[in-house]
Amino acid sequence: MEWTKEEIEKLYSEAMKKSVVDEDFRKEILADANSALEKLSGKTLPQGMKIKVVESDPNYSATFLLPDMLSEDVDMEDLEKAAGGVSGVAVVSVCGAAVAVGPGNGPCGAQACAAKK
Repeated sequence: MEWTKEEIEKLYSEAMKKSVVDEDFRKEILADANSALEKLSGKTLPQGMKIKVVESDPNYSATFLLPDMLSEDVDMEDLEKAAGGVSGVAVVSVCGAAVAVGPGNGPCGAQACAAKK
C-alpha cells in the first residue's frame, strides 16, 4: 500500500500527540512501532518500512543516527557533491521528538520515507 508524505506526517503527528497522554499506547509504540502505527492508522505501512521509536532521555541533548558505512574507495569530495554538501544525517531531539535534520527537513517535521507514487 502506498502512502504519501502528508499521510505519514499526519500519522507521525497523531502518534506523538497520543504518546504523551496514553500510557498504554506509549508502551505499545516503544515495543512494536510498526504494529502500533498500523493499528492507529487503520492501514498497513508500506512494505519494507521499519520504524524504530526511542524514548527521550533527559540525560542526553541529542541523538545521532549514523549513516551506513561506505567503502574506503569512496572519494569524500565526490560524496559531499552527491549529498548536496551534507556529509551525514543527524537525528536531534527537538520539539519533544526525535526528527531527522538534513536537506529540506524542518526541525519539527515528521521524517519518514513515503512509498514512491
